[in-house]
Amino acid sequence: MVSVMYRNRRGRITGLGSAVPEHIMTNHDLEKMVDTTDEWIQSRTGIKERRICEKYESMSDLAVAAGRRALEMAGLGPKDVDLLLLGTVTPDHRLPSTACIVQKKLGLVNAAALDIVAACAGFLHGLSIANSFIRIGQYKRVMVIGAEKLSSCTDFTDRNTCVLFGDGAGAAVVEASEGDRGILSTFLKSDGRLSELLWIPHGGSIAPPQSFHNGDGDFFITMSGSEVFRHAVRQMSDASLKALDMAGLKSEDVTVMVPHQANIRIMESAARRIGIPIERVFMNIDKYGNTSAASVPIALDEVVRSGRIKEGDILLMAAFGGGLTWASATVKW
Repeated sequence: MVSVMYRNRRGRITGLGSAVPEHIMTNHDLEKMVDTTDEWIQSRTGIKERRICEKYESMSDLAVAAGRRALEMAGLGPKDVDLLLLGTVTPDHRLPSTACIVQKKLGLVNAAALDIVAACAGFLHGLSIANSFIRIGQYKRVMVIGAEKLSSCTDFTDRNTCVLFGDGAGAAVVEASEGDRGILSTFLKSDGRLSELLWIPHGGSIAPPQSFHNGDGDFFITMSGSEVFRHAVRQMSDASLKALDMAGLKSEDVTVMVPHQANIRIMESAARRIGIPIERVFMNIDKYGNTSAASVPIALDEVVRSGRIKEGDILLMAAFGGGLTWASATVKW
C-alpha cells in the first residue's frame, strides 16, 4: 500500500535516448549467408535491415550512448541519478552486472545499479520497478535502459532466427512527479513452464562453456517460432487490456501504441485484439529488427522525437519475450 505521503506521486519520463551500431545488415546480405530471400523475410516479419555491432563494440557502449542522450533531454547530470536499471540478456560479462559497467562509464556515482533479465520485456519490467520505487519515495530519479547485442548469440547459419535479430539500446530517465502526468499503470507476468520455447540452452552454470570441448554446445538463441507467435499475440494483447483497465482507460483513449518490435504480424494481430487501429501503432521493425529489451525504448525515443506525441497524449506499451515474460504500461505524456 502506498504511503499517504506519496499517494499522488508517480514516475514521469523526462528524458529519452537511443543508440544503434553504424553497421547495417540488409536482407540481401543475409541472402548470401543462408537460404532465404528479401521477399520472404519482409512478408513474414516486416524486417528490411538490422544493425549489427562490430567485434569491438560492446552492449554497454550502446547503453552508455543511449543513457547520455536521455540525460541530455532530461536536463540532468550523471550525479543526479539515484538508480540504474538495465534490461538485457546479453551482458558484457557473467560477472559483474553490466549495469555496474554502465554506471562506471556514465559516471552515475550516486546510483545503485542492477541488471534485469526479462528478455524482450526487460525495459518495461525496469519501468515498472522504477515507478514503484518512486511511488514509495525511495528514489527520485531513475534511469531505465534496455540494451542488447543479440548478434553475439545469433546463429547466422539458422535462417529461422538469424533474420530476426539486431543490436541496439534505448534509455529513459524517470523522475518523481506530482499530478496526473506520467506512468499510469504497469502490468508484469511470466510463465516459466514455457521457458524452452525461447532460450539459449548452454552457457550458464548448468552447462558451462568449458564442459563442451568439441564445440558441440548450443550457445545460440533457439526458438519455437509458431508457439512463440501464438503466445505473444495473446499475452501482449491481454496485458495491454489489463494495463488500460488498471488506469481506467479504454483502447479508444490510446493515442499511440508502442509495442515490442518482434514481428509485424504479431503487432498487427495484437492491435486488432486490443481494438487499436493500425495507424496508431508505431513500428520501426523494418529498420532494426527485433532488438529484444532495446526494442520498446528505441521505438519510444523515435516516436517522441518525431513530434507525434504531445502533452496529455496516452501511450500504451507492451512486450513479450523469453521466460516466458510479458509486460505492459500506460503513460500520460
